[in-house]
Amino acid sequence: MEPKEAPGKETMGTRKKSLPFPRPRLYMLERRKTDPVVESSVPGDHSGTLTRSQSHRTEYNQKLQEKMTPQAGCSMAETLTQEKEHQRMMAKRSKIIKELIQTEKDYLNDLNLCIREVVQPLRNKQIDQLDVDSLFSNIESVHQISAKLLSLLEEATTDVEPAMQVIGEVFLQIKGPLEDIYKIYCYHHDEAHSVLESYEKEEELKQHLSLCIQSLK
Repeated sequence: MEPKEAPGKETMGTRKKSLPFPRPRLYMLERRKTDPVVESSVPGDHSGTLTRSQSHRTEYNQKLQEKMTPQAGCSMAETLTQEKEHQRMMAKRSKIIKELIQTEKDYLNDLNLCIREVVQPLRNKQIDQLDVDSLFSNIESVHQISAKLLSLLEEATTDVEPAMQVIGEVFLQIKGPLEDIYKIYCYHHDEAHSVLESYEKEEELKQHLSLCIQSLK
């Protein structure tokens, strides 16, 4: 199934209920100039691999420390207060990064389950009246880019001191592929919802879908 062009589809005034399957998130980030990255050797993979030398990490860490450490000329009490605030902010930052990575892991697990227990079984049955591509669009591509994002996040944080973990560049690096894939998925979402509603009116198709949902549970 060839993806349709999305020339500027307007948002619906009234939200329709979502499909009973994992719901993707679309990361919308502003472009900015970033450090060079090494492109992936895999054909069609434009997300590259995150590369950051020790000198870059040190420079980033120094800037972060300068921004968050007490300023000269402060009294002892003010210095202690600023140091405590610095520690609190660094602990909060570390917690946010951990929660972000765990959320991506959970999301990728949901996509794995959906593809394994719903999409693939329905494709294998080759039911004439059931168009799996219309129902699930490019969900396999969503799974692939989500796995790539998680891999980059883990690469940027594994065995790296919390103060030197550079997370923003991961999203800037993978921004293009994320947008390309989710534009297709989101553009076909309303159509997929309509297809699902029509299938639920057909008893035979409804049973096939129900079996997949039970397997998920």
